[in-house]
Amino acid sequence: MLDVLTLVTGVAALLLAAWCGWAAYRDQPTKDWHFIGMAVVTLLALVQLVVGIVQLARGEKPEQGTTIFVAYLLGSLACVPAAAFMSLAERTRWGSVTVAASGVVLAVLEVRLFDIWRG
Repeated sequence: MLDVLTLVTGVAALLLAAWCGWAAYRDQPTKDWHFIGMAVVTLLALVQLVVGIVQLARGEKPEQGTTIFVAYLLGSLACVPAAAFMSLAERTRWGSVTVAASGVVLAVLEVRLFDIWRG
């Protein structure tokens, strides 16, 4: 796994969480700018998925198993978009809270991905 990509994705997820958490604190729903931020974080997770699959195809193996590694990669990719759709359904501050929570969850998934790859 590319350590830098994992770090950048985790930091971007935490920044998104802080940004949407601030919007929730101010009693605001998610706005267009938040969705752009969600798209950037999702794009980083997609790049990470592609890089992970390429590394697996090259014969590199995660220390704790390929199946769990791929499952975490897919979960990382789905985390923020799922929250984005939920925030569209909930156009109150709780939509922003949902996206903020997904950013924290994605950051934790990134730590776990690093752990799975390194052992």
